[in-house]
Amino acid sequence: MNVAVVGANGQIGKQVIGLLKDGGEHTPRAIVRKEEQVQSFEQDGVQASLVDLEGTVNQIANGLKGADAVVFTAGSGGSTGSDKTLLIDLDGAVKTMEAAKQAGIERFVIVSALQAHHRENWNESLKPYYVAKHFADRALEQSGLTYTIIRPGGLLNEAGTGNVSAAENLERGSIPREDVARTIVASLTEESTFNKGFDLISGDKGIEEAVKNI
Repeated sequence: MNVAVVGANGQIGKQVIGLLKDGGEHTPRAIVRKEEQVQSFEQDGVQASLVDLEGTVNQIANGLKGADAVVFTAGSGGSTGSDKTLLIDLDGAVKTMEAAKQAGIERFVIVSALQAHHRENWNESLKPYYVAKHFADRALEQSGLTYTIIRPGGLLNEAGTGNVSAAENLERGSIPREDVARTIVASLTEESTFNKGFDLISGDKGIEEAVKNI
């Protein structure tokens, strides 16, 4: 598949691009917001499209054209205010869903947050972020796209172990970004993840086994 990775310059997005490129099974396309990022990916032999998630659905759809699947890993980041969280993590995500449908793309994988589907379990200090994730996920569930919602726990920069725990509901925990990226790639064609959402933390099952048993 040709896989458009929205937020490809982010920490998880870069790892997804690398895994797709090195895996040989799929062809990645980096969806980024700065011209220098486009140039950087293209110098590395990766297709790239310039897309502003605060732009129109038509503009986003043009950037996605020709893709068979979308991976949405974009986020406003921890240094911005709640306004950007609303514009990127919620509206940007929903516009990307609309753009995917417009471009004839059926497969859509989104990175959410642990327990975003249960309001009573939201992290109080990150409430606007959880609100954005919650409603973006609900929009995806109602979109008609073949979706997978991956809700990782606390994100770590250490090396991945390749072992995770994945289920609809998990207690708080953490996980290396590398293992989140591997889970995204493993989920792309794993039908047991289609039209499902799951929490994801470090655990004792290999990633391939874990996604098969969702």
